[in-house]
Amino acid sequence: MLGVLRLRRLVRQVPLQTSFIFLFLLCVLSVFLSSYFLFVVKRELEPSLAAGHAVGDLYVTPSRPLPFLSGVGGTLSSDGSRTDPVVLVFVESPYSQLGQEIVAILESARFRYRTEISPGKGDMPTLMDGQRGRFVLIVYENILKYVNMDAWNRELLDRYCIEFGVGMISFFKANENSLLSAQLKGFPLFLHSNLGLMDCTVNPKSPLLHVTRARQVFNGPLPGDDWTVFQSNHSTYEPVLLAKTRSAESTGLIHTSVVQDLGLHDGIQRVLFGHNLSFWLHKLVFVDALSFLTTKRLSLSLERFILVDIDDIFVGKEGTRMKVADVKALVETQNELRRSIPGFTFNLGFSGKFFHAGTDEEDRGDDLLLSYADEFWWFPHMWSHMQPHGFHNQSVLAEQMMLNRRFAEDHSIPTHLGYAVAPHHSGVYPVHIQLYEAWKRVWDIRVTSTEEYPHLKPARFRRGFIHRGIRVLPRQTCGLFTHTIFHKEYPGGPQELERIIDGGELFLTVLLNPISIFMTHLSNYGNDCLGLFTFKRLLNFLLTWTHLKLQTLPPLQLGNKYFQLFPSDAEPLWQDPCEDKRHKDIWSKEKTCDRFPKLLLIGPQKTGATALYLFLGMHPDLSSNYPSKETFEEIQFFSGHNYQRGIDWYMEYFPLPSNSGSDYYFEKSASYFDSDVAAVRAAALLPRAKIITVLSDPVDRAYAWYQVHTTPFTSDQLTFFINKALKQTHILWRRIFASYRMFSSPFYTFFFPQMMFCRFDPKKGFWCHLLDGGKTTCLGKSKGQRYADMDIQSQVFLRNYYRDANIQLSKLLYKTGQVLPGWLREDLLNIR
Repeated sequence: MLGVLRLRRLVRQVPLQTSFIFLFLLCVLSVFLSSYFLFVVKRELEPSLAAGHAVGDLYVTPSRPLPFLSGVGGTLSSDGSRTDPVVLVFVESPYSQLGQEIVAILESARFRYRTEISPGKGDMPTLMDGQRGRFVLIVYENILKYVNMDAWNRELLDRYCIEFGVGMISFFKANENSLLSAQLKGFPLFLHSNLGLMDCTVNPKSPLLHVTRARQVFNGPLPGDDWTVFQSNHSTYEPVLLAKTRSAESTGLIHTSVVQDLGLHDGIQRVLFGHNLSFWLHKLVFVDALSFLTTKRLSLSLERFILVDIDDIFVGKEGTRMKVADVKALVETQNELRRSIPGFTFNLGFSGKFFHAGTDEEDRGDDLLLSYADEFWWFPHMWSHMQPHGFHNQSVLAEQMMLNRRFAEDHSIPTHLGYAVAPHHSGVYPVHIQLYEAWKRVWDIRVTSTEEYPHLKPARFRRGFIHRGIRVLPRQTCGLFTHTIFHKEYPGGPQELERIIDGGELFLTVLLNPISIFMTHLSNYGNDCLGLFTFKRLLNFLLTWTHLKLQTLPPLQLGNKYFQLFPSDAEPLWQDPCEDKRHKDIWSKEKTCDRFPKLLLIGPQKTGATALYLFLGMHPDLSSNYPSKETFEEIQFFSGHNYQRGIDWYMEYFPLPSNSGSDYYFEKSASYFDSDVAAVRAAALLPRAKIITVLSDPVDRAYAWYQVHTTPFTSDQLTFFINKALKQTHILWRRIFASYRMFSSPFYTFFFPQMMFCRFDPKKGFWCHLLDGGKTTCLGKSKGQRYADMDIQSQVFLRNYYRDANIQLSKLLYKTGQVLPGWLREDLLNIR
């Protein structure tokens, strides 16, 4: 206290002039300190563009990445993971180019995903299902949508990523409004934008790399002048890709264009791209980022199997066929490719009728090719190269095949591989039953391939299947067609073919498919030998930029390998044949898709679906299916074993359409509602069908199921039925709506014209069909029963049991613009 008094006395004794001088010196000192921080300290924290990496400093061992958390809460699955293998992709819009490219890679690699429009202040999608995470990885098309997210959603997403060890991939693509230099909000990372880059290289020490090989520099300019590079002094950031600027004042320093965040800043590992995916090397690194950030749960094996078919051997016109020099080049190239692809062998498809159909020089090429017959694999086309669906008689078809078989035997062509390809073969329609039977009888064919299943485009959706014991594999195109003969005359110029090979579509086909069967033609191996040029260049590019292990297998073993990798592809998925003219022609020009139903009533059971089915059938413009001997009014095509009988079998259950064109067919199968596969199958065959489902109170449904069984249930049995009813309620919004928009037009527009045909039956408690003479016909004894009232305790239990499912159902109906049924509105009002 005494010291304070002395200090006050001393201050009072200081002259006023001295006080002003002291304050002035204090201000000067503060200005000096502020300047020092702004121009020295902050300059050290914020690297300038000139402070890039020297080439010699690039190859440094990165800091150790933060390990992904494990065992911190959450529900473990059988494989020890706590998240579903699904990628959550935030896109700017459903039509954004980058968003579509991200999705295309995920689809090509068969990785499951869900797209969402990037939320600003909107709701974040549900991230957890109980104690389990719903997503294994987050992808942002625009990183700014993430950093500028509202605080609530940002904290929600970050906490999810930290708790479940979920990483993030994001992109920053500059535009005319982007600052040339700026700090990424909330991160010790600085961005320099709107740059032109060149000479890209891969950091060989990056822990991200899996498929990518860091061996070469990509010389030349990178596409676009709107690149962003990243700089930071924080140890959490490590370069993945680096490049030089194209500006005249460039000092030769290299800058980071793709950066990896090791998670040392905030506990979340990230990969950030300074451009979109238009640069092929970004696609390659993106695939590696998927693998690394999901701890290889979303990762492709390094093994790649390649088979090259050469169709139309002996078929080409004069001037397009192989000569002696071309055949020798084919053998030499095959031997060259074998040095990197053990056992590589060209697979030759022949039509014997056209042997020696060229010039003398080309005929000598035919002879030389047959002299090398044992050097290649061979498979049969049709003898006269006709399309098999042009034959309507299996005996004639088999005879054509026998002509080709005799030619093979006469010329010592080995044809024991069990493989064949038919021209323009889709392989999924009933006409091919005779083709398959003839193949097996004449050639013992067990494997074929097609580029038409389910459709030619987009190629990433091509799949294999097994039909009548024959394995049908997907076949890929490679940019070569029957008319691409000369290098200089390639459509778009020679540089277009080189673009397709060097990081383009052909490269991506091998990158994203473990098995690639390529379709080429005889004409691609004559003249400029574009086939040989293409696959030699492709091999060199793959060996330079990837760690892929290239292999080959004979067709039969390749078929076995494919279905070991993709067993779920075995069952064919019937497509709408009228959606593709090529498929329609193969199916039958006389058949019509108007015979397929346009409306499906999918149940579920114990909701009055059968009554609705009968009432719909009373309408003069609606026709239901014929009854089945096995399943009565239900066909159950999409949900059971009947699906294997094919689409012609299904059509036979509907009348032949009249010439008026106003026929509207429908079917009802309550088994569709909770079938794992029915929605997918129905969406493939009937993509524009309307769907009716009956939403009844799940409490009443569970009680009705309980009552229809005469034997009293034990408590365990009752729980089983309740769980089944609950499961079906969930399936409504989890499966059916994934493939269809729910049909919710006022049903009474169908019923009004025929109300005069119904009469209310007080005993049954519902309307019945009025027949001539005043009699009625009603549903069976099991329909419309009245049960004793449920006790209050059971009602309370079931209401609580179904509460969460009903809330989610209401959200779905609201989101899709549907009106809530009365029972659901009442149930929601009673929720406390």
